[in-house]
Amino acid sequence: MFRKILIANRGEIALRVQRACREMGIASVAVHSTADADAMHVRLADESVCIGPPAARDSYLNMPAILSAAHITGADAIHPGYGFLSENASFAEITEAHGIAFIGPSPAHITMMGDKIAAKDAMRRLGVPLVPGSEGALPSLAAAAEVAETIGYPVLIKAAAGGGGRGMKVAHTADELAEAWQVARTEAKAAFGNDAVYMEKYLDRPRHIEMQVLADGYGDVVHFGERDCSLQRRHQKLLEEAGSPALSAAQRDALGETVTQALRGLGYRNAGTLEFLYQDGQFAFIEMNTRLQVEHPVTEMVCNVDLVREQIRIAYGEPLGYDQSSVKFEGHAIEIRVTAEDPDTFIPNPGLISHYHPPGGLGVRVDSALYAGYRVPSYYDSMIAKLIVHAPDRPQAIARMRRAIEEFAIIGVKTTLPLHRRILDDPTFQAGDYTIHWLERFVAQEA
Repeated sequence: MFRKILIANRGEIALRVQRACREMGIASVAVHSTADADAMHVRLADESVCIGPPAARDSYLNMPAILSAAHITGADAIHPGYGFLSENASFAEITEAHGIAFIGPSPAHITMMGDKIAAKDAMRRLGVPLVPGSEGALPSLAAAAEVAETIGYPVLIKAAAGGGGRGMKVAHTADELAEAWQVARTEAKAAFGNDAVYMEKYLDRPRHIEMQVLADGYGDVVHFGERDCSLQRRHQKLLEEAGSPALSAAQRDALGETVTQALRGLGYRNAGTLEFLYQDGQFAFIEMNTRLQVEHPVTEMVCNVDLVREQIRIAYGEPLGYDQSSVKFEGHAIEIRVTAEDPDTFIPNPGLISHYHPPGGLGVRVDSALYAGYRVPSYYDSMIAKLIVHAPDRPQAIARMRRAIEEFAIIGVKTTLPLHRRILDDPTFQAGDYTIHWLERFVAQEA
């Protein structure tokens, strides 16, 4: 097994990987910016290396500095976590060229799935259902208009290299298409350095369903069920559930079979998540994430699996050692993302944590790097904690989450905990009858 793993990330996900390493008897190396010198992931690592100033481009995205830290400390593997360099094929390739294992998929698969058009082409060939739309990048506005007339309005223009809702615009009519086309390309160029866009039919009431998989590179692929990530604001997830209140076990099994067959066909290795829109009983593939997801804990709770441990085992070359029949789904899990933001305006609110008391008790998990006296920096994503609960069924999971939120004390910065409390109290959420557009309307009604 690996002797030492460098974790090319920060915050709660760096701690999450550290914990897996410690349980496996593997030493861990934390890298950090000057702004994170007192961060918990630095305090708890076996070794730490400063890799640059606060700006992410000079530290957590600084490939030469990270690779130098790996060589200096003698790390024989790098875990990228999520975000930053986790889906950077060049980083994976350079890491392996330096004789250091990259704990993730192959650079070729990262490249393929990082391009939304290439990913859809691959899934089309493998028999995975897609949202109706263009078969590739749209070369011109005229081509976009032709596809839109074929599939019908409204349509969604999306950046080929996109993510996080950037480079994504809706056109409800032909008159709106030109502006949506131009704005999406401009945003895509600014955000990703690539103005290629494609088109999909805009679904008016879909759910966002994703399927977690592990593949060992030897032909064995298993899925760990679905997560419902439909509660989103501006295409950013706020709350996730496993499993989805909209799906039956039979639907999960059918989707899982489709997904695992596709990844066998690709020869995929390590963890991955395939994302779908679900409406009127039909699934449509939208993209694949070639990394660990923020919301992976709900899957871990329902399936009793350590996904990070499995990532490390696979990267070392070990086979899965089990098949689909070994994966059991028990109970229901919910995760909320707690951010240092005003719960009404969503304006970031970094600052000093004067008091911190996480909830506990049966079926409660908190993934966070906070502590009393820690100053939440303004340079990075505003998520400061993930609160996860597990219970025998969904009503009990909701009740447990409500109780856990009441216990959760974070004083010194504003957080979105009050918003999550209101969501959990809403009858529509309690009934599980929501789509990806529900939260936007819910927030607007409260304003």
